[in-house]
Amino acid sequence: MKYKYIALISALMIASTILSACGEATPEPTATLSAEQIQTMAVETFSAGLTQTALANPTETPTPTSTSTPLVINTLPPVSPVSSPVTVNQQAGGSACYGMTYVADVNIPDDTKMQPGEKFTKTWKIKNTGSCPWDAGFKFAFVSGDPMSGVTYTFASPVAPDGVVDVSVDMVAPSDKTGTIKSIWRMSTEGGQPFGNEVYVQIVIGDAGVTATVTITPTP
Repeated sequence: MKYKYIALISALMIASTILSACGEATPEPTATLSAEQIQTMAVETFSAGLTQTALANPTETPTPTSTSTPLVINTLPPVSPVSSPVTVNQQAGGSACYGMTYVADVNIPDDTKMQPGEKFTKTWKIKNTGSCPWDAGFKFAFVSGDPMSGVTYTFASPVAPDGVVDVSVDMVAPSDKTGTIKSIWRMSTEGGQPFGNEVYVQIVIGDAGVTATVTITPTP
């Protein structure tokens, strides 16, 4: 490109000389280009060449690259439903953990006649029919009827499944009542959760007629 501009300047100077030599006898004065004018023309020609080159080969504008971080949505795994809690009377497999079944009256059969205020000790024979042992601290307690001054019996030692035990409660026949008196009792855990059959003692005070009764009250 540089050599082209030098050649152009040289051609202009030669053309100026030829025109001066080939003119008429009385030539008109020819404008002589100074070095500054020639340099200015060369610069303008060079600038025009650059402009044409730029127009012929436009510069490609780079496509902006996105630098934003894609939004990631965390998908939580499905929550499994919470299983129903196992109650104190039931194992996970559905079998009864704690159970108690009445076996027999050791003493004081149903409808035993008593005097008002008479003291006695009632004893029941019961069996652990559950799959879990009765722990020390389990209770045999009054649930309904007339307590007849009986207090809760607390087990001092465990009772294994299929174990049979006698439970005794000291009582007093009511002195302010006559007729058939019933006191119902039942087993419970140390925390007070009842389980098993209800058992009872039934006495008669005075000359009241005897009423037929069933010894075992089934668990609801």
